[in-house]
Amino acid sequence: MSRTAEEIGRTALGPRPLPPLSEQRAATNVSAVDTVIGNGLRVIAVHQPTVPMLELRLRIPFAGDAAEHAARAEVLAAALFTGTEKRDRVAIDTELALVGGELGAAVDPEMLAIGGNALSSGFATLLGVLADVLTGAVYRDDEVDGERDRLVERIAVARSQPSVIARQALQRHRYGDHPFTREMPEAADVALVDAAQVRALHADAVLPRGSVLVLVSDIEPNTAVAAIESALAGWASDRQARVLPPLPELTAGDLLVVDRPGAVQSQIRLSAQAVARTDPRYPALQLANMAFGGLFSSRLVENIREDKGYTYHARSYPEFTPSGATLLIDTDTASAATAAAVHEIRYELGRLVVNPPTESEVDAVRQYAIGSLLTSTSSQGGLASQIAALAVLGLGVEWLIHHPERLRAVTVEQVAEAALEFFAPTRFTGVIVGDIEVLGSLKALGGVRLP
Repeated sequence: MSRTAEEIGRTALGPRPLPPLSEQRAATNVSAVDTVIGNGLRVIAVHQPTVPMLELRLRIPFAGDAAEHAARAEVLAAALFTGTEKRDRVAIDTELALVGGELGAAVDPEMLAIGGNALSSGFATLLGVLADVLTGAVYRDDEVDGERDRLVERIAVARSQPSVIARQALQRHRYGDHPFTREMPEAADVALVDAAQVRALHADAVLPRGSVLVLVSDIEPNTAVAAIESALAGWASDRQARVLPPLPELTAGDLLVVDRPGAVQSQIRLSAQAVARTDPRYPALQLANMAFGGLFSSRLVENIREDKGYTYHARSYPEFTPSGATLLIDTDTASAATAAAVHEIRYELGRLVVNPPTESEVDAVRQYAIGSLLTSTSSQGGLASQIAALAVLGLGVEWLIHHPERLRAVTVEQVAEAALEFFAPTRFTGVIVGDIEVLGSLKALGGVRLP
C-alpha cells in the first residue's frame, strides 16, 4: 500500500528529522593552465570533463574617452559577426551550427565581451571563426546600417524604462562624467555611426595585449593553450588594450531626487564604497551583505516586502568596478510609500550596525554563499563566466578554489566589524527617481535633496 508524502515524513514520535548538511566541497577541483601567449593575450584553460563541450569567454578592455565611443562600440559589438573577407554572416552561422556552436558579442564601458560554446570536436572550427572575426571583420556598409538601425530602436525603448533611468541617474550622481557611466549611448548618437567609423574602432581597439581568454572544456589544458596560440597568432599588436581610468572614491551624501512626472512608482537606489575581492575584509563583507539584503530571507526583504508590503523586490549586492567595489541597494515602490520605504531601508542599515547578524544568521548565509558558489560553477558555462569575471580583476582559478575556505573562516565578530564599517547609513548616497509632486514627504526624513 502506498503512503503519502506526509506519512513518509513523519514517525510515531513526530516529524522525521532532516539529516545534517554534508560538508560543502571546494568550488572546483579541476586542472588549469594560466599563461600569457606570444601575442600578449592571457589564456586560462580549465579542464572540466563533465560533458564533451567547451565554453569560451574573451574579454577585451575597451575603454574610450571620446563622447562618441559608446555609440560606436555598441554598433561594433552588434556587427562583429556579420562577416569577414572569408565568411559572410550565413557562413559564420552555418560553420558554428555544424559543430553545435555559437559566438556572440556585447560591450560595456569597460569591456568588449565575446562568448560562445561548441562541441569539443568543433574546437578548431570555433577558433577558426573567432580568429577570422578578430583579424578580418569587414563591417560591410549594409550590415552595419542594419544593425545600427535595430540598435537605435532598442535603445530608444530601453532608455524610457524606469530601471534604466534610475541606473543612469545613479551613475551620474556617483561618478559625474567618468567614462564608466556611459553604459547606454543615446539613440541619436548611435544613428550617426557609419561603417568606416566602426572599422577604424576595430583596428584601434580590438587588441590581444591586456585581454584575457577563458576556456573551460574536456580538452587537456596545455593542448588547448597550444591550439589557441596557433589559431590566434595572426591577431597581434604592440599596443595595449585600453582600460578605464580609476574611479573616484564614492562620497557619502544626500539622496538626490530625480523628477519623473506622472510616475506611479519610485526607483530607490543607494550606494556606498566597498572593497575588492582581494581585500581580506571581503569575505566578512560578503556575509554581512547577504544577511542585510542579499537573500530572499534577508533582513531588508523581510522588512519592506514581507512585513510592510512596500515592494515586491528588494536587494543589496556588491558591484565590482575597475578600481574597487561599491555596495548597491535597490528597490522600487509605490510613490505614496517612497518616504516610508527609504526610512525602513535606513532603519535596517542602522540595525545591522547596532544589532549585527547572530551566529545562526551568519551560519545560514555562509551555507548559502558557499552553496551558491558551488552551484554557479557546476557547469562549464557557469565556471567559464565566473573565471572570466575574476580574470578581468587580475584574479584566477585559485581564488575561486579557495574562496569557500575564506568564507568558512569568517567569524561572527568579523561580520559585525564589516557591518559597522560598511553599512552605517551615513556612508551611503544615491538617487530616488519618481514624481516629485507626490514625494514631498521625503523632505521630513533629512538627507534628501530635491531639485
